[in-house]
Amino acid sequence: MKKFLAHAMHITDYFEQLQQVFIRHARPENMAAMEAYMLDQFQFLGIKAPQRRALMKELGAPRWSAEQVLELAQALWTLPYREYHYVAVDQLARHVKILQPQHVGTLLELAQSQSWWDSVDGLAGVIGDILLLDQKQHGPRDTSMDAALEHPCMWLRRIAMTHQLGWRLETNTERLQTYALRLADEKEFFIRKAIGWALRDYGRWNKEFVVQFCRHNDKLLSPLSLREALKHLA
Repeated sequence: MKKFLAHAMHITDYFEQLQQVFIRHARPENMAAMEAYMLDQFQFLGIKAPQRRALMKELGAPRWSAEQVLELAQALWTLPYREYHYVAVDQLARHVKILQPQHVGTLLELAQSQSWWDSVDGLAGVIGDILLLDQKQHGPRDTSMDAALEHPCMWLRRIAMTHQLGWRLETNTERLQTYALRLADEKEFFIRKAIGWALRDYGRWNKEFVVQFCRHNDKLLSPLSLREALKHLA
């Protein structure tokens, strides 16, 4: 871990203490079910979310620089147990106000490793918060999601499609509809689901836009995307 944490020894202490605490509080009786839920792709310590957050609270809530929290996340990402990846996302989310668009590339690199919907969607939420804060301060200037949309990694394309979740009326509708149509012919379940999810989320604030978009493009969008988009709207 030294290559990640050489410049932040207090993060090293936190990193080591976290592992000691989590190993000590592992719940073997939960492991099989948690691993099965993730299709046995990852190992678990059996620590469910409420216990994980309680243990993190006991360890304290230090505030780090952007570079330090990114180093911590990278280090946690190398560990085998899934709970550590969740801690990484939690810590990134806590520091989202000091993270900047130039840090998004590091988060996209993490998304391409240990990849599944849970970690990817957690990172998408962090990225979305970073870019929304930047948009409010400087206007729409970042193009990292345009590049992610064209990336060969499916998970990055999913992040591009979903990064505006929760933006409400701050949503860039041109980007939303352009991305949805750009990905519309993909067969991958997680992409089709993401299209519908992004449209449905915006539909809570602009129902007419989403309904009209779906009607005009019902031959292009997959049945899954349409069903997800119009759930609770039509």
